Amino acid sequence: MAAPQTVFQSEYLTSESVGVGVALVLLLAARALLRKEAQRSARAPAVFLALHLMAQLLLRVLPEHEASARATTLVSVVLLFASIGRSGVLLSLDVVMGSRLARPVPRIFRDIIQGVVYIVLFLVALRTAGVEPGSILTTSALLTAAIALSLQETLGNLIAGLAIQAQRPFDVDDWIQFDAEPKHIGKVLEINWRATKLITLDEVEIVVPNATLAKAPITNFTKPTSTSRRSLYVQVPAEVPPHAVRSAVILGLPGAPGVLTSPPPTVVMNGFVDGNIEYWIRFFTDDFHLRDGVDSAARERIWYSFARANIPIASPGRAVKMEEVSMDTRARDESLQTKARSEALGRVDFLRVLSAEQRHRLAEASRIHVYGAGERIVIEGQSTTEMFIVKRGTVAILRGQDGAQVHVATLGPGEFFGEMALMTGELRNATVRAEMPTKLISVDYEAIKGVLEEAPELAALISRVISERQAAHAAKSIGKSEAAQVVEEHSTQLLGRIKKFFAL
Repeated sequence: MAAPQTVFQSEYLTSESVGVGVALVLLLAARALLRKEAQRSARAPAVFLALHLMAQLLLRVLPEHEASARATTLVSVVLLFASIGRSGVLLSLDVVMGSRLARPVPRIFRDIIQGVVYIVLFLVALRTAGVEPGSILTTSALLTAAIALSLQETLGNLIAGLAIQAQRPFDVDDWIQFDAEPKHIGKVLEINWRATKLITLDEVEIVVPNATLAKAPITNFTKPTSTSRRSLYVQVPAEVPPHAVRSAVILGLPGAPGVLTSPPPTVVMNGFVDGNIEYWIRFFTDDFHLRDGVDSAARERIWYSFARANIPIASPGRAVKMEEVSMDTRARDESLQTKARSEALGRVDFLRVLSAEQRHRLAEASRIHVYGAGERIVIEGQSTTEMFIVKRGTVAILRGQDGAQVHVATLGPGEFFGEMALMTGELRNATVRAEMPTKLISVDYEAIKGVLEEAPELAALISRVISERQAAHAAKSIGKSEAAQVVEEHSTQLLGRIKKFFAL
């Protein structure tokens, strides 16, 4: 009886040695051929192989016919097959198929394939160890029923995961929402055999069973393209004309961080609320993951645009604000504001030729504009006829050069720009952008026209001052005598243009 046992041990040792050799070769191949970021996956087969060798060492000290020896043998064989199976799957999916496919094999298919391989190898390991797999299941109906019931939900998630991969309502890195809770909007991190992992803007990870996603209406914010529409709502008093609101929004939104110019923003009158009109502002962005910041930037631009257009944002209908302001107080406040604007106008060289009374009337007709950081005040090539004086903040002068915006100068409080557009109507020769929240005094065509119509002789004085200033800048490169001649010639030309523009 000893001889057959010796033959069996010899055959087993030979098979075990071959198995260890196969497992080691596959492990080394996986370590060598896998990409660096995927080499961590090769740790599992290495651990399985190390445990198998430890089990083999344990078998050497255990009696041959003890139950513990048989159990250790079974565990040893299972570990060896697990190592071979894991290395084989890694080489098949990541090395062979990974080099041929444009994108990696989805996680759910990897898990299913790996699971099937493990199950098949486990059954083979049982048979190799002398255990008949069919006898275990057939001899216990209760065990079979328990397994079926416990796997019911798991199988549901597995089938739902396969359906998601087949229909592809979303992919990894897509932003989705699966219920009515805004906090559950998240980016898809992983789709595995049981669940889908999302990460929200709050950096909170959500694990959603695949069966739940299969039953839920999925909103995908990054399909069919990464462009998605955002909506803002604002209420304005009913006496403000709708076209004025629409114009202020359309002029204010372009250039806001994250707001696309194409498709363009739109404004819809959404309804009447407590005596006010609610407007629905729609715009598009391709930065959905930055949506909170994009919405905030859009609201800021709308606020500044409304402030420039003197459009108030409505208070709730239930709010009651009582303030008693006498006519004298209001007149005094307006007088102080006009005086401050008149003093600012007096610091502009070509407006110093005006009398105090003329500057006062010009100040009454001028307006205050506010701009947020990054907003464009005028655009190069634009046809507008306003001059601006910086009251607070700074602005950058930019000129187009070789398809790029080149910074030319920075203007601060007391400095001005746009005098040629005001006096001659010429197109803007530069783009001016607010560098920070900025307040400007604007003088437009109608305001200066009223002054010139009353005193046409001022046109000659204004043209002379502007020409002298421009010649002073050029005097560094030409002589003083030539500069004086340039003043005369340029002043005459400029006067002609001013008279033509204002029909004097």
